[in-house]
Parts: sequence; structure tokens; C-alpha cells
Amino acid sequence: MNFLENNQSYKRQNTSRFFRIDWILILIVVLLATISIFMIRSAMTSGQYTIDFSLRQLIFYGLGFAMVAILNFIPIKWIKQYVWVIYSLGVLSLVILFIAPVSPITPIINGAKSWYQFGFFSIQPSEIVKIIYIITLAYLISQHNKYKLTNDLSVDIKLLSKIFAVSILPLLFILLQNDLGTMLVMIAILLGTIVVSGISWWLIVPTLAIALTVGGSLVLGIIYRPDLLERYLGIHPYQFDRIYTWLRPEEYVADGGFQLSNSLKAIGSGGIDGKGFADGIVYIPENHTDFIFTIIGEEFGFIGATVIIVLLFMLMLHLFRIAMVVTDSFSSYFIVGYLSMLTFHIFQNIGMTIQLVPITGIPLPFLSYGGSGLWANMMAVGIIMSIYYHHYHQKA
Repeated sequence: MNFLENNQSYKRQNTSRFFRIDWILILIVVLLATISIFMIRSAMTSGQYTIDFSLRQLIFYGLGFAMVAILNFIPIKWIKQYVWVIYSLGVLSLVILFIAPVSPITPIINGAKSWYQFGFFSIQPSEIVKIIYIITLAYLISQHNKYKLTNDLSVDIKLLSKIFAVSILPLLFILLQNDLGTMLVMIAILLGTIVVSGISWWLIVPTLAIALTVGGSLVLGIIYRPDLLERYLGIHPYQFDRIYTWLRPEEYVADGGFQLSNSLKAIGSGGIDGKGFADGIVYIPENHTDFIFTIIGEEFGFIGATVIIVLLFMLMLHLFRIAMVVTDSFSSYFIVGYLSMLTFHIFQNIGMTIQLVPITGIPLPFLSYGGSGLWANMMAVGIIMSIYYHHYHQKA
């Protein structure tokens, strides 16, 4: 009898563990992984490369899912316990990359020294640092609010000072890498976490208003009075090219407007249901990375593009639901920070392929080719899986 009772208890325990795994999140990521591998395979038919990047993406995903499986069972309290060690290692990886001389391990690629190269294996530390940055901000805000006794302005200024203090080094060294795309993502993460941090809107609104005013003024100056920016800010004319090629790509087809012009042609020619898998004919350089959405639009048309957007929206909606239900503040802040990153990536990447925003080197999450960017997202998925496994069912 005792054996039967113990066996039933064992089965109940295993069943409980099974249902504590976030299978919906896994399903969405698996669907995105499948689409990614097939679309990258289709991109290889353009003849740009002899390497099969779809096979590499499959390997990247295999390693990513292994990472998710490990992180799923690591309690969040362990991450919080070593958060400053993790932060220090992340910043150190950027510092070493900056001070190291150009070498086969730290080469210059596309005009920037942003990678560690180990033979056929390479990693971009700034991608991983984005997740480390979210972890740090989530811990900092949750700890501050845990001991917050009053709601006066001085307490909010203290938290804002802490946030800016941990932001200076990673933002500085990413800026020194000349990596505008990652810099913008980091700012999106910063703003997203500040908005939900509990800081008074009397501080947030003026800060955002000043940032928007400065940014808007620079864009208008580039369009209408570039001479003033050249004279007073020392900006060189060639630095305006990215804006000009965004606004008038047809005038710069032979130069920086080639990718955008062809992206618009490809997506437009896809029509409602597209040309079919691997039947795309519009040539776009690096179409398996930042312009993967263009392939989807050309080969599967409006329907295929809509499916991708809906799938990504379902992912974000699912993460938002977890953030709203779980009561561990660190977990909520982490998910909001990651959602800020995810939202910016999706909006920027899809927007740049249809001329909504200027082109930056920001990949489409879970779909674009690349190990570092994919592993960063899988790391975040693993942490959210851990949140779901260890906290969600206790609080829901």
C-alpha cells in the first residue's frame, strides 16, 4: 500500500512539473525557428554565398534550446544573487573588446570591432549584454522599490541616478563600437523600464519630452538645414547619407539606397499570396540577416507577412500576460525590459524594410540569421521559462 501511495505521489509530482513548463512559449519559439530555417534556406537560392546558413541556424537553435532547457530549472533567486557578477562580466567583455588590438580574435568587420572570433565561431558580446542590462535594471528597480518608504521626488531621483549609473559603461562602450543599432535598442530598454519603475511622471514626462524634442530637431535639421548642423555640431555631410537614402532611396540606388529600393520592390511584388517558396527574384544583399522579412513578403505576400506579425504579437502578448500575473517584482521588470527590446527590434526591422524608419543593423528576433542575437533572445526565453516554472503557478 505504501508503495502504491508513493508511486501515485511520484506521478503527481512529475505531472506538476510537466505542467509548470511554459509549453505555449516553447511552441511559439519552435514555430518561429522552423520559419527562420526555411526562409534562410530560401535566401540561399539567390547565389550570394556558397555557405548553407540555414544549417548553421539549425545548429544555433539547437544550442539555444539547450540553453533554454538549462535556464528553465535555474531558480530566479540564483540569478538575483549573482547579478553584479553577471553585470561586471558583461561590461568587461565590452571593455576588453575595445582595448584589445585588432587581431584574428578581435577583427574589424563591416567597419566595427564588435566581435570575438574563434575560428569558425564568433560572438558579438553587445547582444548578450542587452539581456544582462535588462537583468541589472530589473534587479536594481525591484530592490529599490522593496525598501521604498515614501513617494517623494528625492527618492525617485535617487532611483533614476542608480539607473543611469549602471547604464553609463555599457552604453559608452557600445557607442565606441560605432554600433548605432544596439545603442538604440539599449535606449529602448532603458526607457521601457523607467516607465514601469514607479518613478513619478513629473520626472518621466519632461525627460521624454526633452529627448523627443532633441531627436526631432536633429531629424528636421538634417532634412531642411544640414548646413547649420555641419557648422555648429561639426557633423560631416556623409553622415547624413543614411537619412537621405531613407527618404529618397530612388535617388541613391547606386549607393546606400540599393537595399531599400529593392526591398520595396520585393515586398510590393509579393502581392497578396506571394510568388512561392524559393521563387523570389529580387536581389537584396544580406537578405538572410536584417532583410529576412523582405523574403517573407516577396515569397508569401501579404498573407505570409501578416502571419509573421501575428505570431510575433502572440509571443509579446503571452509574455505580457506572464508579467501581469507573476508577483515577483524582479520577474515582472525583467519581462517588461525584454518586451521593450523585442518591440523595438520588431518595429525597427520590419519598419526599415518598408521605408517606415531608417535602415539600421537590427535583426528580426528569432527569424534573422545569427548566433549571438539568437542566443541573446533564447537566454531571455530561458529566464522567462524559469519565471514561469518557479513563480507563475505559485502566484497565478
